[in-house]
Amino acid sequence: MAGSKIKAGGARIGVDTGGTFTDFVCLRDNRLVLFKCRSTPEDPARAILEGISQLSTNRMGEEIVHGSTVATNAVLERKGARVALITTAGFEDVLRIGRQTRAELYNFFVPPRCPIVESSLAFGLPERLDANGQVLEPVNRKALAKLTVRLSRLHAEVTAVCLLHSYVNPMHERKVAEHLRRAGLVVCASHEVLPEYREFERWSTTVINAYVMPLIDQYLSKLQRQLTGSTVRIMQSNGGSISAAAARRQPVRLILSGPAAGVVGARAVASAAGYRRIISFDMGGTSTDVSLIDAAIGMTTDSYIGDFPVRQPMIDIHTVGAGGGSIAFKDSGGALRVGPRSAGANPGPACYGMGKELTVTDANLLLGRLDPDYFLGGRMHLDINRSRLAAKALAPQFDMSIRQLAEGVVRVANANMERAMRVVSVSRGHDPREFALLAFGGAGGMHACEMAERLEIPIVIVPRYAGVLSALGMLLADVTKDYSVSVLRRSDSVSNIELTRRFKPLIAAAQRDLTIEGFDKSRQAIQCRLDVRYVGQSYEITIPFREEYRREFDSSHHRLYGYSDPRRPTEIVNLRVVASGLTEKPALPQSRERVSRSRPVSVRPARFNGRDLPTRFYNWEHLTPGSRANGPAVVTGPEATAVIPPGLAFRMDRFGNLIIRR
Repeated sequence: MAGSKIKAGGARIGVDTGGTFTDFVCLRDNRLVLFKCRSTPEDPARAILEGISQLSTNRMGEEIVHGSTVATNAVLERKGARVALITTAGFEDVLRIGRQTRAELYNFFVPPRCPIVESSLAFGLPERLDANGQVLEPVNRKALAKLTVRLSRLHAEVTAVCLLHSYVNPMHERKVAEHLRRAGLVVCASHEVLPEYREFERWSTTVINAYVMPLIDQYLSKLQRQLTGSTVRIMQSNGGSISAAAARRQPVRLILSGPAAGVVGARAVASAAGYRRIISFDMGGTSTDVSLIDAAIGMTTDSYIGDFPVRQPMIDIHTVGAGGGSIAFKDSGGALRVGPRSAGANPGPACYGMGKELTVTDANLLLGRLDPDYFLGGRMHLDINRSRLAAKALAPQFDMSIRQLAEGVVRVANANMERAMRVVSVSRGHDPREFALLAFGGAGGMHACEMAERLEIPIVIVPRYAGVLSALGMLLADVTKDYSVSVLRRSDSVSNIELTRRFKPLIAAAQRDLTIEGFDKSRQAIQCRLDVRYVGQSYEITIPFREEYRREFDSSHHRLYGYSDPRRPTEIVNLRVVASGLTEKPALPQSRERVSRSRPVSVRPARFNGRDLPTRFYNWEHLTPGSRANGPAVVTGPEATAVIPPGLAFRMDRFGNLIIRR
């Protein structure tokens, strides 16, 4: 546990549940207190309650902001609820058919998509609206009554109601949902979850919401019972938090909960340090999340969880299965592979004392890049002999020495993470050489410099709170709510005045909901956005709603796709409102920089590029703003470790961040 002075009041705790560790940042009595403990995947709430009990004795009036992977894991592991689906008659197989795309174009043996809803639980209801929302066939009340009885007998935990064109006119969906709720059934209606066009995406998002709803409800109920007297808020995928009650109604908003908080924290730390353009690199125990921040955080509404599209506003994050706990193995072609299978929290890497398979963390330890006696600030000892045994079992399969295998594991993991960085930068029209790389997570600082060298990124930043930055990001996040409505009108047929009029109901709903959350108008921020595309295109770009939005659309289209056509007509697809309740944010502690050369606590060999080099080891707490040194060096802290290869140098800035350059 570590404490540092900070300018803020009140008692707030940010909690990030990861695959290996659960991280805590507590703001109390003008101090920031940090804590990490091993996660408990079989019952995530147990680690949370244990950590909070370490930080808090009196929970009355506390606010706890929590990022959860429960919803994500439930979908990926197929451990959600038994869901029934009611659709317009004749459209029962929309989720099974999807977009008729193949994940691997030239592979004839790709396993088919396995929908969450069983075919026997998908029911067609006689009713029909046209594309303008006009009634073609009213809801058949007799059929609905029979279906209600049948659903009760089938013991479906949640019923998803997804009818054609409900984004234009939700009248039929409301009737069906109200009837089912009066019968005592739990219902998710698509117009409540995603009132936008595209049936497959709308229905998929609604069904996933239904699939994880009972699990999230049970999880949050238990957490709230155990945290009596505290206010519990949940981090969303869009970078803002919502109340636990709202999260229980729409758990699909939590899919990228933890990683989103990390991006919020990364932007805040980088901005304070004077860097507005960064690539955030969050390497934890089971995965690595990367995101590009060009002054503003990148957002998207097109995402997948497993095989299923989730159309919700969320931070644009690309995730790969490469983390400190990722397991090395020999694949069927004889090549060395790393991940996505992870040792997780139990048993964890071999060096943690229980695991038997070689992981990325074990490889770094064998290369001399970790201090076995000062892991987590000395609270945990690493067993290098267990790492050697794990490597010794795998090395003969590749005719390598233990050190050669360890280097190979790190290189393969780096290659996986480099591809992810290229996805969010080069593939999106950005030159990574124009950005700084901000590395966090327990393992991010250990691999960031090698990543930066391969991508020619000139500056690497490893924040003072790198190991718990996602938890800190939760204390920096606002309360954020998203609202949308489909328009589907050519731009030249709708004036800005009419668009302003169409935005008014969304803005009114946003202001009402934020007021209920406890934010007066002086603490509310409303942003209006448009989804725009060229007429004839299938996908759109989200841009701010301004008088000259067309010019911004052409510019964004050119950057993303390499061309634009200002003469081609455009179409407005959706209107979006992002409403934020502005929270009180802690100011990051800082001190004046004084140029100094710090003494290492030890010098020992570490391996870089096939050579063992004398490497200086520093303790993060012993460095002061202005401290600087040349690589090769390792800076170890209570929450994270930073590795500075030869040819690079670091200095500590006034916030305690390491700024690494050539």
